[in-house]
Amino acid sequence: MKKLFLVLFVFISNLVNTQNLSALGPYLKDDSSNNVILKGINLGGWMLQEPYLFQFTGAADSQHEFKEKLVEFIGQENTDEFYNSWYENFITQGDIDSLSNFGFNSVRLPMHYDLFTLPIQDEPVLGEQTWLDIGFSMVDDLLDWCEANNMYLILDLHAAPGGQGYGSDINDYNPNLPSLWESEENKNKTIALWGKLAERYSDEPWIGGYDLLNETHWDLGENELRNFYIDVTNEIRQYDQNHIIFIEGNGYANDFSGLTPPWDDNMVYSFHKYWSFNDSLDWVTWMRNQYNIPLWMGEGGENSNQWFTEAIKIFEENYIGWAFWPWKKLESISAPFEIHTNSNYQSLINYFRGESSAPSVENAVNGLMQLAEDSHISNNRFQRDVVDAMIRQVSSNETLPFDGPNIIPGVLYASDYDLGPMGYAYSDADYATYHINTDNFQAWNQGWQYRNDGVDIENSSDTDGNGYQVGFTSDDEWLIFTVDIQESGFYNIVTRYASTSSGIFSLELDGIPIVDNIILYNTGSYSNFVNKLTQGIYLPQGTFKLKMKMITGGYNLSSVNFDLSDEIPEFSIEYAEAQEDLSTILLLLNQPLDIDQEINDSYFGVFVNSEEVTISDIEISEENPQVIYISTDEEYSFLDDISVSFYQETELVSIYNEYLIPFSNYPVYNNVSERIIIPGLVEAEDYVYQEGLSTEETSDINGGLNIGYTDSGDFADYLVLVTESGDYDINFRAASENQSGSILLQLIDGAEVQNLTQISLPITGGWQTWETVSASTTLNEGSYKLRMKVIQPGFNLNWIEFDYTGNSMGLNDNLITDFRIFPNPANDLINLTTQLEHFKVEIFDLLGKKLFESYNLKIIDVTNYDKGTYLLKVSSGYNSNSKLFIKK
Repeated sequence: MKKLFLVLFVFISNLVNTQNLSALGPYLKDDSSNNVILKGINLGGWMLQEPYLFQFTGAADSQHEFKEKLVEFIGQENTDEFYNSWYENFITQGDIDSLSNFGFNSVRLPMHYDLFTLPIQDEPVLGEQTWLDIGFSMVDDLLDWCEANNMYLILDLHAAPGGQGYGSDINDYNPNLPSLWESEENKNKTIALWGKLAERYSDEPWIGGYDLLNETHWDLGENELRNFYIDVTNEIRQYDQNHIIFIEGNGYANDFSGLTPPWDDNMVYSFHKYWSFNDSLDWVTWMRNQYNIPLWMGEGGENSNQWFTEAIKIFEENYIGWAFWPWKKLESISAPFEIHTNSNYQSLINYFRGESSAPSVENAVNGLMQLAEDSHISNNRFQRDVVDAMIRQVSSNETLPFDGPNIIPGVLYASDYDLGPMGYAYSDADYATYHINTDNFQAWNQGWQYRNDGVDIENSSDTDGNGYQVGFTSDDEWLIFTVDIQESGFYNIVTRYASTSSGIFSLELDGIPIVDNIILYNTGSYSNFVNKLTQGIYLPQGTFKLKMKMITGGYNLSSVNFDLSDEIPEFSIEYAEAQEDLSTILLLLNQPLDIDQEINDSYFGVFVNSEEVTISDIEISEENPQVIYISTDEEYSFLDDISVSFYQETELVSIYNEYLIPFSNYPVYNNVSERIIIPGLVEAEDYVYQEGLSTEETSDINGGLNIGYTDSGDFADYLVLVTESGDYDINFRAASENQSGSILLQLIDGAEVQNLTQISLPITGGWQTWETVSASTTLNEGSYKLRMKVIQPGFNLNWIEFDYTGNSMGLNDNLITDFRIFPNPANDLINLTTQLEHFKVEIFDLLGKKLFESYNLKIIDVTNYDKGTYLLKVSSGYNSNSKLFIKK
């Protein structure tokens, strides 16, 4: 019911032509008493140029310094001409029309006071106010455009007289002159400016309100900010009783100390949000709850699309409006529109930085005027993915083609994967920065080109490409494309890539592999693109989701081309893969089967570690007749080597009336999720799911993280594989300053739950003073979910260790010549398990070259091996056995 209410709330907010915005209780209302959620954008850079927005950081610390340098170098007349052109082009009716068309309903206007009034030092009469037409005229025009689109305009004093903070880049503060807080004249001018604005716009229904000061950051006395705000409010209320007053805190807007309770009955508290986790808003919602007053996120952004979507979801779930920053920006992926730079402008900036000689005045002026012209929306690059993340993806996980339909036959450029959120349109190791919480900035797109997702996109030199490549690829990353396959048939597939090592790449259609893993080889450099041909791959007609998956990374991916072929390959197996349910094998055939035929269990054999297992079921996929699913009575694990055989020559027929060729011991690709091995160490932070817990760095031996901030009922789940049945000692590494905690450990197998032990944890005298306590239990071999549940809180936990103590329950202890290797694929270390006491181990590449030899070694470091496939051989006396492994 709560979800239905939210949907209706947002639906009404978007459809009603609202006006005369006001605060009523914890909500914003229009004059028809409809709830309104503001969905807005900051027009940063129009009235106030922050250096980083236009890449003159290092050339000038503030707008006033930049202007001074321009006047000195190109003269006052040329400088004025540049700024006049800038004001005419940067924001026009086209910008506001676009905002409305995209689904936004408001804009926040960051204002510089010097467009409305003179600085105090330039006033002809000290203490009096000289009003300038340009600023008011710009607001008038903007308000007209907003009114034409039924959009609210919130006025934000971004640069107050004298500057309200030490950050010259943000508010144009000049440390050589008195700040707002150091000058009564500046305070009076600020109060007078707001009075003038209120008088002018008091009856305008599409004025959303007045944001009195942006991001104050100054060492102020008790109640100094509150008292000033009250003075401004009193001035505004002399002229305007209608519009909302937005109040930001000190400390870049988020310190509301002394600013509660509210002093006006049409007031909203405005906070800002950058680079932090999107998990909770408790740090601001307490004000709304306690004082029954609305909240507004007046500024946030400068992050990835995924962060935008996450943030907006939590805002709207809490009925909080938002305004993201900024609308457009120079050479940047993170705003809806990108302004292009030019060489003349860049030469001028390099000169101001002291990095190059002076350009000619003519070239400098041309560069500035070109920049002003290019700031017009008609000359900007529209970055559709940013807007899609802010508007559509907030309520939909559906993926959509990025740049028109993806037609097959044809080329799919890797950088043109679908629009959509992380986990639906793509998967990437890094997809946002949360450095306010983590103290570590994370580049989400390490190439900083083309799109604002977690996918790393770089400019590309590939002559057959679209100008971009997906780079910095890592294991298990993937991309989704909505494709329109116009004709069923066999296709030759060309993967276009460059790399300095080998790698593994795969393709799936609606979650089903269409081809065996594609091995990519060293091309000599990351810019030397080559074609990898894969022939005779069957694709059905229709619309599908195609996945490009990096089984292993380390290469640059440019494109994949699908070319329809007239040749029909011989009917054979294409690929086999173990499924995550640990008992089903997927077989992919290179031709679709005739579905009107029966399959007998005796046609196939499945082998786990060379031992045949019983087949419990076998069927042709209804969704994809190229696929056969084989289910087994026994489970396998990620450690196991699996193979499959087909024995009958004239039993399985394809739609092309060809019989499937028999095969023997065909390798099954085993890439099921790795589990924590028991006996072994379970690091507390290695959970797959948790509720209520947090992690932090530990000072315990070997470092890493511990979990803490425990409350009763919190829990963490771990995927484990018990490799040996028998008795175990369980060791718990815990710390607690003053409270004795308690843990319940459970082993979960589907619906069955086994309580292993409940143990009390000691008081150690400090949160990083560690002790180990132990308990005993009995475990059966198998795959499980291990749950650590907090019974009594007040402790930190670093790890849980399972030590095998014996009593193998009658397991066969005879020596075997077989062995197992895990993990496979491997990143760094390979573990070898065998009952042989004395043996030789060797590793070969696929050309037969021996790379490694040792004796009785069960842990092998392959960190420095190139990505690819290798053969590991174990021998003892006259007996030997070999297995393939993949280095990721």
